[in-house]
Amino acid sequence: MVELKSDREIEIMREAGKIVAEVHQLMAEKVVAGITTAELDSIAEDHIRSRGAEPAFKGYRVGGNVFPSSICASIDEVVVHGIPSNRELRDGDIISIDVGTFKDGYYGDGAKTFAVGEINETKKKLMDVTLEALNAGIEKAQNGNRLGDISAAIQAVVEENGFSVVRDMVGHGIGRKMHEDPQVYNFGVAGTGPVLKKGLVLAIEPMVNVGDYKISFKPDGWTTVTSDGLPSAHFEHTVAITENGPDILTVV
Repeated sequence: MVELKSDREIEIMREAGKIVAEVHQLMAEKVVAGITTAELDSIAEDHIRSRGAEPAFKGYRVGGNVFPSSICASIDEVVVHGIPSNRELRDGDIISIDVGTFKDGYYGDGAKTFAVGEINETKKKLMDVTLEALNAGIEKAQNGNRLGDISAAIQAVVEENGFSVVRDMVGHGIGRKMHEDPQVYNFGVAGTGPVLKKGLVLAIEPMVNVGDYKISFKPDGWTTVTSDGLPSAHFEHTVAITENGPDILTVV
């Protein structure tokens, strides 16, 4: 069931989203060769809690699997849901950091991919295209458009640049729950799907691979990797549909 949010609820979600954005600002400073993903996780959790919020991912349960950390830290071929560890970042890596917050009964969710030192041209293009695809999707998040307009816009940018869209992972509605209806696919046909209405809040999140779109899962039940071992990037914003266009909530 799709739940539309009131203006008041969207303002509460904006506070949760702002904390997500603040964490990403911190990550931009801290992502350097030699730091571990566990250290990044600790920095993120400390900031989230200092702002009176809770890390939404820590303790998140899917079936029998419980996510143990406050951020998802996904390096190179890891698409999403990488578990922070003692692994050190190396020059030339890219790392996608997904952050979720819970404050005053509502969630915020956002992701960014960061370069570690100097990265190759393929990775640079991958990051640029994934961010461009996110922005193209957000631009279609207009009152009266259809959900497929977002999906088609993302897919077009990605495939025009020779990359592939992950098809087994999706964006989602968000509000009192981290994952609400509707699912937001990153591929699709414009003019199809539910009509977008004022008050709908979506987590729009293209996940883009250099090679094939197929993915596989590690035995930990969380870590999702490209099947061909080639790099992947991930950008995400929480976006509210308003009468005046898309309103990005995960910004400072």
